[in-house]
Amino acid sequence: MKIDQKEAKISCLPVSLFPDIVSGKISIPEWARNAKKMGYNGIDISTMFIKNHTPVYIENLKKSLANEGMPIIMATTYPDFTHPNKTQRYRELEYLRYDIALCSELGIRYLRVLAGQAHPSLDIQTGIDRAIEGLRAAADVASAYDNVTLLYENHARTSAWKYADFSYPPTIFLKVFEGIANTSIGINFDTGNVVAYNEEPLPILKKVFHKVKTVHISDTEAYGIFKPVVIGTGAVPNREIIKYLRKNSFEGWLCVEEASNTGLVGMEKALSFVRSAWDEQ
Repeated sequence: MKIDQKEAKISCLPVSLFPDIVSGKISIPEWARNAKKMGYNGIDISTMFIKNHTPVYIENLKKSLANEGMPIIMATTYPDFTHPNKTQRYRELEYLRYDIALCSELGIRYLRVLAGQAHPSLDIQTGIDRAIEGLRAAADVASAYDNVTLLYENHARTSAWKYADFSYPPTIFLKVFEGIANTSIGINFDTGNVVAYNEEPLPILKKVFHKVKTVHISDTEAYGIFKPVVIGTGAVPNREIIKYLRKNSFEGWLCVEEASNTGLVGMEKALSFVRSAWDEQ
């Protein structure tokens, strides 16, 4: 799908629909169909949506998505490189190797990766060192594929984990970023997670902008509170952030992270807000 670079390229990660998609109540092609009807340019998925990697399943999924005419822009996955057990950290890299291969076969350009969990016994420097080591090893794995780019995120938390993200604090995120800045790993910048941590997102974005490939447009109820709301109704200064992106000729994808539990209605409202904010710049 060719898109005018002057227009926003917008996809959506349907967090509100995760339970239904993971359970099979809603299929990935059905999610693509709904997103297309709403006017999105592409979709995002979680690796939890993929049932297996058998040839028949993957081939059928590729055909179904081709029929819908909607590309998968980014997949999200959940490596835990800060795990206290060395053997488990090795497993995490092997699991990620599998996810990278899946993205390559499905034609998914971006794979969102994480540092790991904030395990209770983990001191900050050890966590930073482990995260950098794991992510750099992941970059080496991805180098075998010319059609997949790994993206590190300033992440907060996920239902796939027991603990919050180790690099949820912006200071830690930036330290890990410094340790992988000379690798092929880009950045998926989340606008809401910094606010949920009670800090301003734009100064953090400016520090990593040269490596930003995609932006998770998200929203939270108030500063210092991780409570997703319909995008455009919360505390995140998304209009200001989008203005900065447009002013600085950002040509990557705006990936709506819709987690307000309002389903397709929330996704439609989010799309309208993001397009309006982009077009008014």
